[in-house]
Amino acid sequence: MAIRVLVVDDSSFFRRRVSEILEQDPLLTVVDTAANGQEAVEKVKSVRPDVITMDIEMPVMDGISAVRAIMKSVPTPVLMFSSLTHEGARATLDALDAGAMDFLPKRFEDIARSKEEAVLLLQQRVKAIARRRAFSAPRPAVTSPARPLSALAGERSRGAQPAAPAQPVAERRSLPRRSGKGYQLLAIGTSTGGPVALQNVLSKLPAQFPHPIVLIQHMPGTFTTAFAARLDGLCQIRVKEAEDGDLLRPGHAYLAPGGRQMLFEGRPGAARLRIMDGNDKVNYKPCVDITFASAAKTYGGNVLAVVLTGMGADGREGARLLKEQGASIWAQDEESCVVYGMPQAVAKAGIATESLPLDLIGEAIVNEMGS
Repeated sequence: MAIRVLVVDDSSFFRRRVSEILEQDPLLTVVDTAANGQEAVEKVKSVRPDVITMDIEMPVMDGISAVRAIMKSVPTPVLMFSSLTHEGARATLDALDAGAMDFLPKRFEDIARSKEEAVLLLQQRVKAIARRRAFSAPRPAVTSPARPLSALAGERSRGAQPAAPAQPVAERRSLPRRSGKGYQLLAIGTSTGGPVALQNVLSKLPAQFPHPIVLIQHMPGTFTTAFAARLDGLCQIRVKEAEDGDLLRPGHAYLAPGGRQMLFEGRPGAARLRIMDGNDKVNYKPCVDITFASAAKTYGGNVLAVVLTGMGADGREGARLLKEQGASIWAQDEESCVVYGMPQAVAKAGIATESLPLDLIGEAIVNEMGS
């Protein structure tokens, strides 16, 4: 049965273009279109699509407001289209916080090397987020959907600390037994669904977390600066976009810059980050495999590597190298993933020692790595 898609954009040209691309795939069918957010909210109730593609800037009701309204009435997977600007990045992050699952640049030439590749990528993204078996509006990690996360930036300096969301007892599972292993680094890799997942995990780490943290999120270069700033405003640990030469410090998280690769040099306790352009033949920039492999060379087995929600299998081979050195590898479980691709690749390969629900991962990290 074909996946039913509602296409929302104020440009008739873009609605037609997206519809034509999606209709090229026999597994996808565009059931309707909408010219603004208010029209989208109304049509979702009547046509009940499996997936929505949504523009951000529209008259009558913008895309972010529409996502919030849809998540309250008829929760449905949403793929946002965004401009690759600083303001576009902030708006897209607000849309993800409101409940959107994923995003793509609105200019297709920004996401692929050819027209054919761009067409395939859009089709794959729509199909991937539609595969979630029982979709419900996500619970934000540290704030309510009615309040953009950007409003929280700087509250830490005024003494406010983000609170973890209340969780039904039935959803909780016991923490993994603490291994007693010594650690020197926490490494987290993710893709689709990663921004909200990282907020959930990192907001539960204390300011005095005893180890440095590296974050690899598949994301355009114009987005990672805004995303790092957002995480820094939400978390007790410090978060920054990684720069070449950064000295790794405990309680600090370093987000790999979009469009580049992040590696390590030096020795544990005095390691620095190297940020490089990398090989154009590598599919992902940043690439989880590359950073994990570099961590294996520098830190050996003294690493806890966590693979969160995302499409594809990036992270599997790097995690394999870490596992061979004696590192601990955890994966997010299928039920809590937006897309169970990257964690599944690690789990199926027999590399992961734990498969954990998202809401438990932050607490489990503190239990395992805390001093």
